[in-house]
Amino acid sequence: MAMNAPAFPLEALAPIEPRPDRDAFTISDLCAEFSVTPRALRFYEDEGLIAPERRGTARVYSHRDRARLAWILRGKRVGFSLAEIREMIDLYDVGDDRSTQKQVTLQRCLDRIGLLEDQKRDIDAHIAELQQFVDLLKSSD
Repeated sequence: MAMNAPAFPLEALAPIEPRPDRDAFTISDLCAEFSVTPRALRFYEDEGLIAPERRGTARVYSHRDRARLAWILRGKRVGFSLAEIREMIDLYDVGDDRSTQKQVTLQRCLDRIGLLEDQKRDIDAHIAELQQFVDLLKSSD
């Protein structure tokens, strides 16, 4: 494994900091905390990844929605698809003290690390080949 492999597995499994000072969050609260747009939150809602309560026309987000949003953003940051993210966060509700969720997430992360390491090797090979071509072009002047 590469020395600079993503720290996603440990970070993803750790709970986000609880907010005992709050019972609920507005769309503005979550947008500010996670640096996302209201449109992004509505998209995740449309995709069924978060499910805010409606109070009139306002969306009210729970601690659960906040935690799910953190998982979504972590997963997206390291390249997981929304389907993969949905699978991982939905496993929270299996009721086995998150054991299945941890196991599936760990395997997905290890698979993703392997894929990224393969891509890195390919990129390094392309860079080396391009550098040889550049050197050849420069030497022919």
